This record gives sequence, structure tokens and C-alpha cells, in this order.
Amino acid sequence: MAQNIYDTPEFFEGYSQLGRSVYGLAGAAEWPVIRSLLPDLKDKRVVDLGCGFGWFSRFAAEEGASSVLGLDLSGNMIARARAENAHQAIAYEIADLEHVGLPQSAFDLAYSSLAFHYLKDFGRLVRQVHAALVSGGKFVFTIEHPIYMASANPGWRTDEAGRKFWPVDGYSVEGRRTTEWLAKGVVKYHRTVDTTLNTLIDNGFSIIRVVEWHPSPEQIAANPALAEEMERPMILMVSAERL
Repeated sequence: MAQNIYDTPEFFEGYSQLGRSVYGLAGAAEWPVIRSLLPDLKDKRVVDLGCGFGWFSRFAAEEGASSVLGLDLSGNMIARARAENAHQAIAYEIADLEHVGLPQSAFDLAYSSLAFHYLKDFGRLVRQVHAALVSGGKFVFTIEHPIYMASANPGWRTDEAGRKFWPVDGYSVEGRRTTEWLAKGVVKYHRTVDTTLNTLIDNGFSIIRVVEWHPSPEQIAANPALAEEMERPMILMVSAERL
């Protein structure tokens, strides 16, 4: 079973105060780019893997999706999704993405935001998604960028000359990483970019688009704190199609 960090009080309290938790998709600076990767959602059957508070699930339903299945390991997340982002087209269920069994040929789009880096076995999940999509179905997801994750202690450091840099530690060493983010002992799994993309290709997907997200000049002007995101990519976005 994947680590259920979102059901620990300390972590959930911190997560609930993030901009993307309070304001939904509008609070996620990367959302405009993600939206550009999505197909037309009208009459589509959608599965939202790691749905969190259900912001994307509700967006998909309001865009005309015929059905949306929102899955998340966290009971806290599912409870909030049902309370705040309910829609007649959406069904929310608790599910562990490490072991989930998805119905075959049941969806036109599989979507996920910042969830897969918590999974030890990404390949199994990709095979499940491939079987669950119809031919030509789309798979759009974001993960924490491997360059961002490949640091034992993410954050700025300063060299002897006083120059600031962001360290990358053991990028080619894949596997479990334990970090501190909102709480101690948060477990994530590092995979290189080529492992992520080749896992998709080897399991019957065609890569449509890959984005190493960074904020636009307009976003930085409106929120100068985002300038830090120009120093290293924090989010990797992938759009793929089932062959």
C-alpha cells in the first residue's frame, strides 16, 4: 500500500492551506499549461487518478464529460471532494493507485496531477491505464520533476564564491526518497525522465507532448516569488495517447 500521508493531521492541515487547495485550479500556476494539453472533454469518460479535493473532476464534469471517476487513497481527500466538488456526473472512491484495478476500455481520458511520484511501481499503473483506455484514448499527467526530486534536501545552497545554486544529488540513482514537505518522512519515488517516458512507450503509448513547466513572464510579474521556478523545473507534464 502506498504511504497515506494525506490522512495524517499535520500534513493534511498544511496541505489544506496551500493556494491550490484553497482556490482550486486557479491556485495552481501550472494549470493554464495543463489545460492546453487536454482534449475536448465533452461526452468523454474520465478517470482522475489521485483526485485530491476533486477540483479537476468538477472541471471535467462542467466541461461536459459524460462521467468522471475520481480516485484517491486519502479518506480526507475524498470526503472534501464529495463535500466541495460534487456533481451528478462524478463518482468519488477511495483507491490505492499502487494496487488499483481499472475496468477495461472504460475511459477516454486518464488524468493525474502530482500523484505518480508517490508510487513505487509506475509500470503497473501505466499498464492498468493502457487497458482502461479505449484505442486513441488520452493520458495526461503531471509529476514532480525528477530534477527537482533528485535532492536529499531541496532548497537553495551557496558555494564558496557566494553563488546560489539548486543541488541535484544522485539523479541517476532511482528509487525511494524520503523528504520533508509539510511533514517529516514523506516518501516519494525518484525516476529519471527517460524511465518515465520509456515506461509509457514500452507499454503501448505514443508521446504527444512533454513540458518542463516554468512560469510565464506575466505570472512572475504578478507573483515575483515564482521567479525561483526559473532556476530548475519543478513539474514535468506529459500528454500521451493509447495506441
